[in-house]
Amino acid sequence: MFSTKPPICVFSPSRRVRDNTTKHTLENVLQVKECVINIVNYDMVQQMSLASTEYAKGVNEFEKAGFTMLKSDLVQPPRVAEAPVQFECVVNEVISLGDNHGAGNLILAEIKLIHINEAILDENGRIDQHKIDLVARLGGDWYCRVTDHNLFKVAKPLAKLGIGVDRLPHSVRFSKVLTGNDLGMLGNVEYLPSDEEIDLISTHGEVKEVLDATIGDSTNRIRELHELAKKFLSNGEVVLALKIVLM
Repeated sequence: MFSTKPPICVFSPSRRVRDNTTKHTLENVLQVKECVINIVNYDMVQQMSLASTEYAKGVNEFEKAGFTMLKSDLVQPPRVAEAPVQFECVVNEVISLGDNHGAGNLILAEIKLIHINEAILDENGRIDQHKIDLVARLGGDWYCRVTDHNLFKVAKPLAKLGIGVDRLPHSVRFSKVLTGNDLGMLGNVEYLPSDEEIDLISTHGEVKEVLDATIGDSTNRIRELHELAKKFLSNGEVVLALKIVLM
């Protein structure tokens, strides 16, 4: 997905490396100027892979892969019924990236109609990433399954600016405990807490334990405070972690 208004998807069927011939996907979109992009989830990934076999032109890959062919509403190419999301598209442009073996062809496809299986929606009518069970294509034979175990969110400062890592003290930026991801979370807050807010955090139970245990030992105090902050960061309590590292 490269644009939302207009909604444009881009994909690239490359020329074959072994003999520099073009694939049927490219030939079809050049002829029809329409396509359907079917989103693949784990339940259909093996069939999808089978459909990528280089059958002779004219062989029905729906039948070879065991997929169900659905008539599209607006375009000529049919849809894959098993796909949780199907985009009916018109091809706006095909950009050749060269004539050499392996050269790509960027296909700019404008989405005209979207079909969504309601079983993958959450209570607010949005796609639930846990339910859709997507797969990602990697290199060679490798794929990745998007499961509960590897889904995570990253808060983005869309409305206001994050303070940035450069606003953090030297001891925090070059911490031996905090990672780059930790610093990125701290730098994503919108403002630094006040001195009063930082002083008040010393009464927090776990913070007070660290302070009491490291009296006169500034090196270990910083390390243990950073370790405590790291624990809170892992739980998404970024503001609390920031106050701790600023003590």
